[in-house]
Amino acid sequence: MWLQCEKEHHTERERARWDNPWPCGEILRSLIELNEQCLELLTAQALQRSVPAAPMLRDLGELWSRLDQDSRRRAAGCPFLLLDAGFTDLFRWRWVAGNRVEDREPAVPSFFSMPAVTGLAHQVFSNAWYMVRTQPLGVPLFLGMSAPCAALLRACTLRQITELAERQAAWLRPRWPAHTRIWGELLGAAISGEGLALEKARMHGVNLLAMEMKSLEEPRGGERR
Repeated sequence: MWLQCEKEHHTERERARWDNPWPCGEILRSLIELNEQCLELLTAQALQRSVPAAPMLRDLGELWSRLDQDSRRRAAGCPFLLLDAGFTDLFRWRWVAGNRVEDREPAVPSFFSMPAVTGLAHQVFSNAWYMVRTQPLGVPLFLGMSAPCAALLRACTLRQITELAERQAAWLRPRWPAHTRIWGELLGAAISGEGLALEKARMHGVNLLAMEMKSLEEPRGGERR
């Protein structure tokens, strides 16, 4: 599937126009835009020296400081979202889809301290809502979202998604925040502009995300799912 999406993406740039655009190409463009904003926000967060930083920001501070617009664009080219918003947490999405005001609202500590995170949350949640409705088979690897959570998100109204972004921007955090190695590989390759290293870093992320999604499908303790 990933190879097919990449093929569509490259073919799209070679043609003068599309009579019938491929949905996969549209999704990839949206992911790149979201990833660029994610990286811009992470860079700003990393450069706030007074704020206690997560290891992926503190330990890679030198790389974040060198991430300019061109290198951000290269790093953003991953065929998956570099942000997570609890896309495998059934409790959160049951709460959103059910809109049960008597239930306890999921409380999650915020990773970002930048005000711009709310605007990004609007875009992430609205794009995710669109993707689960138009590209349900690609959602696990585009968003790192489990099938049960995707079904719950699909049942939400646009109003619920808008309210969610206003109330729960704290759900947004970088994917694999404790995995400094994969972030170091991606940032280093994006800064150097070495195509082979960049492709290797992207595929490392694809493989890691695929393994995570596969582990969610495996029965636990003999349970039937």
